[in-house]
Order: sequence, then structure tokens, then C-alpha cells
Amino acid sequence: MAKANVMLIKAQKRREIAPALQTVLTDFGCLIMTRLGLHEAGDTCSDEGLIILHLVDDEEEIKRFEEALSKLDGIKYKLVTI
Repeated sequence: MAKANVMLIKAQKRREIAPALQTVLTDFGCLIMTRLGLHEAGDTCSDEGLIILHLVDDEEEIKRFEEALSKLDGIKYKLVTI
């Protein structure tokens, strides 16, 4: 059985960094099996967001993805492999 790779991404200053983050997510779209984005909405649109990703089992591509994320200011991420 393949490993399960789950990545959590926390975006601070979400509205400022969203375009750059979206570009990285699009560039690595074939790596992402499932994507769930969470933030407060409505009267108090939060400037922080959380993205939960289920990634395919490709260690080299995941490393490239992490390198791309590390270049973005205001992003914290954690990869959990089970």
C-alpha cells in the first residue's frame, strides 16, 4: 500500500499572498488529489487560512512542492506521511 501524504498549509495575510500561493498550487496540481480550504467568511473575512491537501505518493515532486512553498512569505506548512 502506498503512503498517505497529507499537507497542512497555513496562510497568513491570506488576501495578499493568495495569488502567489494559487500559482504554486496550480503548478503542482497533478500532485494534489484532494484540496480543502478553510477560513472565516461573512462579516469578518479572516486574513488567515488553512489548506489541507492529500498528495500523491511522489517524494521527489513533494520535495519540489515544498521548495516552492518555502519561497512564499507568510506561509507555514507541514507534511504528514502515514
